[in-house]
Amino acid sequence: MFWHYYFPRDVIQKLEQIRDDIAAGQNKIQTGKAENTKELSQYLQELRQKRNELQDKFLPVGYGFNLNKFQETLDERTAIIQWYITDTNIEVFIIACDNQQWVKVSNRSNSLYVLIDWFNNYMYAYIYSKAEWINSLFSCLKNLTEILQIEDILKLIPEKCTRLILIPHRYLHLLPLHALPLSNGELLYERFPDGVSYAPSLQILQQIQMRKRPDFQNLFAIQNPTGDLNYADLEVQVIQSYFNTANVLKKSAATLTAVNNSDLTTYHCVHFGCHGDFNLANPGKSALILANTSIVDTPTKAHSERYLNLREVKTHDLEQCLTLDKIFSLKLEKCRLVTLSACETGLIDFTNTSDEYIGLPSGFLLAGSQAVVSSLWTVEDLSTSFLIMKFYENLQTQTSITLALNQAQQWLRNLTTEEFEVLLIKYRPQIEEIFAQLPEAKRPVERAILRRTSKRKPHPFAAPFYWAGFIATGI
Repeated sequence: MFWHYYFPRDVIQKLEQIRDDIAAGQNKIQTGKAENTKELSQYLQELRQKRNELQDKFLPVGYGFNLNKFQETLDERTAIIQWYITDTNIEVFIIACDNQQWVKVSNRSNSLYVLIDWFNNYMYAYIYSKAEWINSLFSCLKNLTEILQIEDILKLIPEKCTRLILIPHRYLHLLPLHALPLSNGELLYERFPDGVSYAPSLQILQQIQMRKRPDFQNLFAIQNPTGDLNYADLEVQVIQSYFNTANVLKKSAATLTAVNNSDLTTYHCVHFGCHGDFNLANPGKSALILANTSIVDTPTKAHSERYLNLREVKTHDLEQCLTLDKIFSLKLEKCRLVTLSACETGLIDFTNTSDEYIGLPSGFLLAGSQAVVSSLWTVEDLSTSFLIMKFYENLQTQTSITLALNQAQQWLRNLTTEEFEVLLIKYRPQIEEIFAQLPEAKRPVERAILRRTSKRKPHPFAAPFYWAGFIATGI
């Protein structure tokens, strides 16, 4: 259970006592040792009610969830697809404001076993053959569309629904389902003009729907704390211009102490342009890497990727990182958006067979944010910066975070070589300033990378690797 991250210690002790009392009472009833079974059953029911009230008071995801009442909160244009993977089946629930449907995908063509094989091959390529994984990503996603029978599921969604919310389960959380190719040449997010977003669960979705966060005037940002993400500097410089006020912690100033000393309760947007990592062995130690963290460089990790495996960080340096354990204790009382412009920030503990969703996005949602934008893989520094800059530009005229992100992804995917060259001219002063701060030996290398990218025709960032990894979780 992840509730221990934010329950007060005295409440945990009360819950543990109630749990033990319920177990003892149930044992008496089952073994026939209860003096008055009716009275004891009533007492156990009172204990369960007391437990639920305690949990609902401190846990943002309450136990009093009612699906029918939740449906009443949905507008007629919204549909939800929720997956549930058991040991034998892939089950799909389709929820709209006026109907519920249930489908067993794995009843046909042994889809569950095909999906498991597909996922194992996907992860093997991602970990051990990154170039092959990048080149085959589109075809892999096309196969996934068929395995999950997305086309058949879409036929069950009412035509009036223009907005889609996806609730994956287990390892589906690691995949860009919004970018699944359809048979007519569209991608899934193109089918829904009001956007495709994600949610950890119906319960969390219900909670964040209740948060009213219309204001979007002030920004708190972390800018390139490790000093090796060149375009993160450009990214933060550009996006801060969209806010009335901005508190930006740059490079060496972006320490954990500085973050802790900042009053995050006052900000509408919190942005991290940095390295990130998901720690599967210990999800609570998943982290955003801040300044004063010693990094062990390895030749296999390119600086053009916003990625840093925590095995390359000295163990004691976790104390200088913003770990998931620490994120749970943040108070984001006015926050409409948290953007994690870093690698692998959207990953979760996919080995957990329960409905628990343990990862950086859930930490920020439970800390109070209405939405989190995060990444599913090791993203490229250059393409990420232009995607995120366009995303914030869209938010100047677009109230939907989901749609602003989907539109930015569509823009980057369709960006022509000529249009990219125009952007390079527009931001030349900032880029030259960034290059001027690099060691002399690295400047020609960075310029060569930029030249090669600008000559890729006709669309330099068309491949899913460059844009599909970012997802919007929440509303």
